[in-house]
Amino acid sequence: MSGSMTSDPRQPTRQALGRWLLLASLLLLGACGAKQVVVTGKYPQPLMSRQPLTLGVFYPDEFRGHEFFDEAKGRADSDWLVKTGDAQIRMWSTLFNGMFEQVIFLDEAPVGDTEVPEVDAVLIPRVDELQYAIPTHTNIKVYEIWMRYAFELNAPDGTSIAQWTMTAYGKTPTAFLQTDEAAVNLAAVVALRDAGAHFATLFPNVPDVANWLQSRNRTVAAGTTP
Repeated sequence: MSGSMTSDPRQPTRQALGRWLLLASLLLLGACGAKQVVVTGKYPQPLMSRQPLTLGVFYPDEFRGHEFFDEAKGRADSDWLVKTGDAQIRMWSTLFNGMFEQVIFLDEAPVGDTEVPEVDAVLIPRVDELQYAIPTHTNIKVYEIWMRYAFELNAPDGTSIAQWTMTAYGKTPTAFLQTDEAAVNLAAVVALRDAGAHFATLFPNVPDVANWLQSRNRTVAAGTTP
């Protein structure tokens, strides 16, 4: 007995069905995949009298590569990865060069009792915490970002001069942006500018910093080396 088997052209083959399932999965992943923002912006130098100091600045690796990740809370939401490291370096370096007579950026962290030459003090900034608010399930692209910084100011020999914290806040100033990513970027830029403005006014008024500056100024006025 012989015979033949034919397939119904109206029924999808297993291979075709697999292709459709793969396509559907890719579309779903594309809709709910991670959104990534590499923060970019402009940060003008402050218009102020420079402190007569030679400041050493060390950026830790976690500061240079600072980023934050927020996992989606549901299928309709997206993961967020926001990288602020390059923007942090750009903003703070611009600020320090406008605030101090001379700035020396250090490639290595001060170690132990090794004295850092040719500087009056060494500043080490860190991002302690970052929070943000995203308007979910709305068409209003207004985002908020809040950052808390921690600073260490040390003498060239590593002795602690001062430690303090500072917060900064940024909010997207307009809801008429084309993408969520653009709104997050702008909120981060506003937060960084706010951080720079706060630091410029706060630095000489931190109690331990103010005492150190007064002591140094008296030493310089007396004609001796600080």
